[in-house]
Amino acid sequence: MNHDIKNNSSLPGLAPRSGAGLTPHSLLLLEIGTEEIPARFLPGAIQSLKENAATILSENYIHFSEIKAYATPRRLVLIVTGLPELQAGRAREVFGPAKRVAFDEEGNPTEAALKFANSQGVNVESLIVKKRDRGEYVAAVVEEKRLAVRDLLPEVLKKITLSIRFPKTMRWGNGSIRFARPIHWLLAMFGKDVIPFEIDGIKSSNMTWGHRFLSPAAFEVEEISTYTNLLKSSSVILDQEERKKKILEGVRRLSASAGGKPVEDEELIETVNFLVEYPSPVLCSFQKGYLELPKELLITVMKDHLRCFAIKDGEGRLINHFIVISNTKEENEETVRIGAERVIKARLEDAKFYFEEDRKKLLYERIEELRKVTYQERLGSLYEKTERAVSIAEFLAERLSPSVKGKLARAAWLSKTDLLTGIVREFPELQGIMGKYYAMHDGEDSEVAEAMEEQYLPAHSGGILPQTEVGALLSITDKIDNIAAFFSIGLTPTGSEDPFALRRQALGIIAILLERGYHLPLRDLIDKALQNLSSVFLSPGEIEEKIFQFFEQRLEPLFSGKGYSPDLVQSILSMSLDLHLKEIEGRLDALKRLKEDKDYNNFLLAMKRVNNIIPKEVIPELKAELLIEEAEKRLKEKLDYVKSDLPGLLKEKRYYNVINLLSSLTDPVNHFFDRVLVMDKREEIRQNRLALLKEVWRTASTIADFSKLRATL
Repeated sequence: MNHDIKNNSSLPGLAPRSGAGLTPHSLLLLEIGTEEIPARFLPGAIQSLKENAATILSENYIHFSEIKAYATPRRLVLIVTGLPELQAGRAREVFGPAKRVAFDEEGNPTEAALKFANSQGVNVESLIVKKRDRGEYVAAVVEEKRLAVRDLLPEVLKKITLSIRFPKTMRWGNGSIRFARPIHWLLAMFGKDVIPFEIDGIKSSNMTWGHRFLSPAAFEVEEISTYTNLLKSSSVILDQEERKKKILEGVRRLSASAGGKPVEDEELIETVNFLVEYPSPVLCSFQKGYLELPKELLITVMKDHLRCFAIKDGEGRLINHFIVISNTKEENEETVRIGAERVIKARLEDAKFYFEEDRKKLLYERIEELRKVTYQERLGSLYEKTERAVSIAEFLAERLSPSVKGKLARAAWLSKTDLLTGIVREFPELQGIMGKYYAMHDGEDSEVAEAMEEQYLPAHSGGILPQTEVGALLSITDKIDNIAAFFSIGLTPTGSEDPFALRRQALGIIAILLERGYHLPLRDLIDKALQNLSSVFLSPGEIEEKIFQFFEQRLEPLFSGKGYSPDLVQSILSMSLDLHLKEIEGRLDALKRLKEDKDYNNFLLAMKRVNNIIPKEVIPELKAELLIEEAEKRLKEKLDYVKSDLPGLLKEKRYYNVINLLSSLTDPVNHFFDRVLVMDKREEIRQNRLALLKEVWRTASTIADFSKLRATL
């Protein structure tokens, strides 16, 4: 996690200027001491602190070499290096009278020019002439007075402090400002000098505090260069990267001593890192009997209740040890261990109770209970959602894998029943996972049990996909129902908000369809999902179109990321909802090869000539007997040949052969335009020639929309 900002001399308005007062590498230190700030607030606060500091310093024309930002639960710290004594030099242009007024016919300055120069404090010889709106005017380049950085810093530091963004802020006590937690002290120094400013009655100084428990006394900072070492001697490791390294090294060392490896979780590591100022890993244990619980349940209990790390053996099985990160010295680890083991025993005992109680009732027996649980106010109960899922699942099985229809329908009926169990109510993140364990306990088919967990995969973009056929189809089922349901009541993602994770679910559907090569157009899938919601909305066509566009927006970056140029992607996306995704990929590959062909530009130009002239409105059907010119007869003959071979090639997915076949129209099309007057004065002949060209375009458009393609250089 890099929280450094380098030299800002390239920022607009801050080009270095020569002059006195630039002393190298002056240091600025700001420490905001608070009550413990929630760990989840701090990564964003660090980023906000450094970015806002860079912006505010730049706005005040203050150069710097580097900005570093740090955080512990009790303090936010900014260290800036390379500040000068004075602001950067800068100039502004002030416009005066028109050139014809400022100078006489011989080019000598007039009284108006002299008065203007004098008013701006510049010599009349330094005036320049610049064009502006309706004519030429004289202008004075006025050097702004460069203020001492030290004099600017009180207001700058106050502004930086109050600009820090947090997910949630409040007013504390009788204070007037909003902050994540109450501010208790402010340390502000420039070089060896204190920068005086005040926030809500708290005055800045050069005093700070050490660790709340290990070194609670205040102490003075005389020089910024000694600051971090002074904190360390007071049991505060300021640098979050240093704390993280200490945590990881300790966790791995203690896990090895217990005969295993830690279950490393980046989210947990970051949380723990911002919970402590002096991390000390402590190895603890629990009774082996608890290992009979599902490992995911054990890991979740440890993470959620004690923010501790589980340990696994070489085969991935958990062992009865865990590691807690204390905010104290090593000599206190026995006290920490006793407390942690007492807490984890109570939590595991609760988990064991819920697990045993849940298994007393079969998942199948919980289906009726879903009627009592609201899925969404306008979308009905979980039972109604389950009914929709069963309908979609049976449709998918019939289209894609009839042999698993029975298992898939069973999995769909059971898919949401684990949401009613005690464990999932306590730990919602275990939905699906606990469903799998309960289904296995109930004696359900192994694929049905696996599908209970796999319905929620992939958990994130690029995540693991379902491994079983039933799981893959159930995952598609659940996701398309969610998308269709929320779109049907207008709860669609916005630019910054996607509370129901519909974008991720759409990407999940696309990833599964591509990975498994399912021959299922998105249009068919969306239509089926919307059929089950016909009672919810009034404009199915409008909603269908919005969902189509939603998927298109996901497909474009996906295929662009695979190396297909934007115009290629656009040429296929216009028909993507009627194609299965492997078919889209095959067509893109064929078009990519076409672009590398030396005759590509000629073919593209011919197709675009056709598209540019054909009318959008309906015209009479082509009549062969009205083709009177040799060139149009030849084009019709070639077109008939292409149309006869095209269906077979498309059916066999031989897309490059299709494109080669279409390319054979290039010469006949060009010959037609060279020899035939399309817009003939005779209405019947003109309409017939347009019909011929429209048929050429319609035939070519069976593979791609060539109007979207660009010529190669």
